[in-house]
Amino acid sequence: MPKLILSMDGLVLKEIVLNKERISIGRKPNNDIQIDNLAISGQHAVITCILKDAFLEDQNSTNGTYVNGQPVKKHVLHNNDVIELGKYRLKYLVDTSQPGLSPSEMVETSALKPFEMSATATDVTPPGARRDGGDGTRTQVLAGDALERGAAAAPTERLGMLQVLSGANAGRELELTKSLTTLGKPGRQVAVITRRPHGYFITHVEGATFPMVNGRTLDAQAHLLNDHDIIDIAGVKMEFFLRP
Repeated sequence: MPKLILSMDGLVLKEIVLNKERISIGRKPNNDIQIDNLAISGQHAVITCILKDAFLEDQNSTNGTYVNGQPVKKHVLHNNDVIELGKYRLKYLVDTSQPGLSPSEMVETSALKPFEMSATATDVTPPGARRDGGDGTRTQVLAGDALERGAAAAPTERLGMLQVLSGANAGRELELTKSLTTLGKPGRQVAVITRRPHGYFITHVEGATFPMVNGRTLDAQAHLLNDHDIIDIAGVKMEFFLRP
């Protein structure tokens, strides 16, 4: 399981196991990781954990969040990345006792361009069809094995499906056979659908605007999808349903 090593001036202060989907970092005591220092904002940053992947997002902090010396707003954490908050350091470590690499070590999510599919990704656009949403924008739909090598999908009784309802791809369907499916437009809005033993869950990953399900804006927590839910992400509507 991934963990963080908190240190200051080379002195290790604490080890934090990332055993929750959402880990908040900040000066206020209601944070999961509290750093009581005036250089740290009350709500400084958040780490969202999806399967073996972890996404860091700055919460408009006063002094900013840095990773390996570079300022970041949103960042997919890699093994041995160092998060810098003032004089404090949080080193991100992946459990090396587990076989294989984490998704972040294989694919830089922020570098993926819309509809730039790998050989293992599933493209919902038919050959020769336009790949934009009719307004010049594009939508990215990647299968989970583009992010997670050899990850077996969790067993569920019925297979989840997505049907695109708007844009040039309306009517196309995507089988949610993988453990992790990424949807959205990098730099604007990205969400992931994870397949778990007790159902399919959608979680916001990137962007100031959160996805909507049945007209209701989601929060930062994972949301269980029900049969025939309507998802709205990055201006594209999709219907989630369970195959009989």
